[in-house]
Amino acid sequence: MLELEKTYLAKQLPEGLDLSQGTEIEDTYIPVEVEHPKMRLRRTGDKYVLTKKIRLDEADASKQEELNVELSAAEYQALVRSSNRHLHKIRYRLDYRGHTAEIDIFQGALDGLVLVDFEFDSIEEQTAFEMPDFCLADVTQEDFVAGGMLAGRSYEDIVEDLQRFDYKKSPA
Repeated sequence: MLELEKTYLAKQLPEGLDLSQGTEIEDTYIPVEVEHPKMRLRRTGDKYVLTKKIRLDEADASKQEELNVELSAAEYQALVRSSNRHLHKIRYRLDYRGHTAEIDIFQGALDGLVLVDFEFDSIEEQTAFEMPDFCLADVTQEDFVAGGMLAGRSYEDIVEDLQRFDYKKSPA
């Protein structure tokens, strides 16, 4: 499946988010020996998925092929033990001008980080999209916000990268 997306640092939480139901997500990235793992184990409730993302253009992180395999709980448990690169977030979905904003509020060691993702059906739609006013900066091409790079790290580990964008830690 082709994935076209843009990722933003949140300036503030968008209006209406308090009316949305959040979904708890736990991600684990493998293999641990790789600086930027491209394989993710995800638990959302009682659903378990192994995902591999493949960049279609090494210079453009916004266009990737995404391969998903559903796992049983036992398969997930066996694989998740192979890594210490975990992250925990609450994801909210909110309609924004006909697009779905996925607002990820990170928990635990990454508490204070809020990212906003938008996915698109076409390159033209992606190119024409304008950053919402509740977002601070487009960080789609920044490796430090990729899940595989965030997993196993703390907010303090990425604070220098965030300061380049004048990001303020979210109280959410």
